[in-house]
Amino acid sequence: MVVDPEHAPVNGRKRSPGPQRSHREVAEELRTRIRSGVLRPGQRMPTQAKLADEFGVERGAVRQALRILQSEHLLANVSKGSPAIVAPDPGRGQAGDAAPPQPTMVGLAPRLTAAFATPHVAIDALCLTSVSLTLAMSEPLRLIYAGRIKPAKVDVRVLLPGRDIDLAFPARVDDTGDDRLQRRWLAQRNAQGQVLKHNLLALRSSHGIDVHVTFRALPFTPPVKLYLLNESEALFAYYTLTKRDAEIDHEYLEMYDAQGTQSMLFAFEQGAGLRDTTFVEQSHLWFNALWETISSELRFTN
Repeated sequence: MVVDPEHAPVNGRKRSPGPQRSHREVAEELRTRIRSGVLRPGQRMPTQAKLADEFGVERGAVRQALRILQSEHLLANVSKGSPAIVAPDPGRGQAGDAAPPQPTMVGLAPRLTAAFATPHVAIDALCLTSVSLTLAMSEPLRLIYAGRIKPAKVDVRVLLPGRDIDLAFPARVDDTGDDRLQRRWLAQRNAQGQVLKHNLLALRSSHGIDVHVTFRALPFTPPVKLYLLNESEALFAYYTLTKRDAEIDHEYLEMYDAQGTQSMLFAFEQGAGLRDTTFVEQSHLWFNALWETISSELRFTN
């Protein structure tokens, strides 16, 4: 009898009863099967529904696992419309290979969306303003309102510079003591933070989701941005300063500033090798240390 691989477990056996696996464990098991030759180059994978049934997980966890393997060049054609295919050259996914960096507004939204496909969403962010996070959050929110995903709980923590610090940037090139750039940044920080908080808390009444959003203030200007997703992924980018002009109060000011939405975002996945795993773990330790020690209560006031 010939068994269609789309309709059979990828290792020929049904899953054993037990606690639900994480998407990292699903990715690790499939990674092992690919590298050991159980899954051959060019072979069509089972559907996401079949994989979810075998591993005893939600389809969102399967999608996250498949995206991890795609980023490692172990799978191709990962989409909702058709089964993925084992890459013709899966050896490219060996240790040392990594997903290429992408501009923040390209790379952040799909990873946030994948994070929101899990029952308990945990997002930590450290940034100059929350504009990139607020914009990228629109896609998972759209899917929730469309009824395609529904997490049970969402916890979001955001670290932003405090209002009373002397910002390193944005800053005037001539350093005249003009505070208009700081006031403009503060207004943007407050507006974006309030929008993000409002949009997330609205899920309580609209969908009955247990949502918690907390902001804290840093006593310094962060030179980097960091997003931590579900304790399994770390997205890291540098704020690279450039000199540019900005119109404020009908006057053009020469300033040093960073375009955070265009900052190149580097992705690190726990379980994708020692380097990635260590980076994710250390990033969580760093974020928690800032959160629990030198950060303070943040209020959205100008």
